[in-house]
Formats: sequence, structure tokens, C-alpha cells
Amino acid sequence: MKNRIITISREFGSGGRTIGKLVAEKLDIPCYDSQLIHQIALESGFDENYIKDAGEYAPGGFLSSALSSRSFGPTNEDLLWEVQQKIITELAEKGSCVIVGRCADYILRDKADCLKVFIHADMEFRAKRIVDVYGEREDSPEQRLKDKDKRRAAYHRFYTNMKWSHAQNYHITLDSGVLGIERCASIIRELY
Repeated sequence: MKNRIITISREFGSGGRTIGKLVAEKLDIPCYDSQLIHQIALESGFDENYIKDAGEYAPGGFLSSALSSRSFGPTNEDLLWEVQQKIITELAEKGSCVIVGRCADYILRDKADCLKVFIHADMEFRAKRIVDVYGEREDSPEQRLKDKDKRRAAYHRFYTNMKWSHAQNYHITLDSGVLGIERCASIIRELY
């Protein structure tokens, strides 16, 4: 029997990471988020900060792709994608868990019994949250949110050919700004 996995994709500032951790605690299963970055770093030899950045940037647009080293073989981003797929697959084979981000919903689509979740919220909720929770002090937290979401969407599209945040790609999408962090976690736990 396949292990049961919850994958959580999320808009920046929506509380998806927090929700994932709460769900894992309630179900007494592991939650993998920043640990994935550490494992990818160990296996790939790349610095953790580089992996964090590369995991949210699709290799460039048409012109930069045409001029990149891709014609000579895989890029660093491609190598990291391969390592990421391997690690996420191994974690899913090891046991039931929650995996936050890193295109786990796509990577495990045929390999595990997945509940695919997308967490979103309106701009005002997310802007307030990144200032209150993460201490963001930029002049425009809204612009930071837009930029971060745009990068996540481009990365997801590049490696999966799927539209990030589109409801059809998930079993459930939850508005954490309306439902609240705790209620989202309870709904996911009940669905699991």
C-alpha cells in the first residue's frame, strides 16, 4: 500500500508552512519544509541559500535559455530539480508525511496517495502576516508578495508544465485569511 502524503502548495504569506506543521503535529507524522533544503544541499553539494533561491526561479526566459549552458547539458537548476525529485520520492516511500512546496504535488502524482492542497489568502492578509510574523519591513510588502508568487508560479510551470494555484490541479484550495490557520489545518486533517 502506498503511503499517504499531504502536499501543500501556497502563496507567500498565506501561512501554508504553518498549516503544514500544524497538520503534521495533529496527525503525528513528519512535516518536511526547510529540511528538504538541507537534504538537497547535502546531496547536491550546493549551498542552502543557493538552493532556496534556485527553488523559486525558473531558468530564464527565451533569450537567456537560448544563451544558457543548457545546450551543453543540464544547468545547476536542472541538477537541483533531479536531486529534489529523488529526495521527495524517497521521503514519500519512507512513510506518511506532509511536504510543503518544492512541487511535491507534481513529483508524487503517480508515486503516492496524495492529498494535494493549495493555501491562499487576499493581499491584505498576506501583507500583514509577512510584516507581523516574518518581520518584513519593506516599503511595499504587497510588491514582495507579487514578486515571490510570480517566481513560484514560473518555477512550477517550467518544471511541471502545470499552472500553479489553479484549483483543478489540487484536491482542495483553502483561503487561510477567511478560514484561519487553525481551521485550515483541521480541515486538511479531517480530509486525510
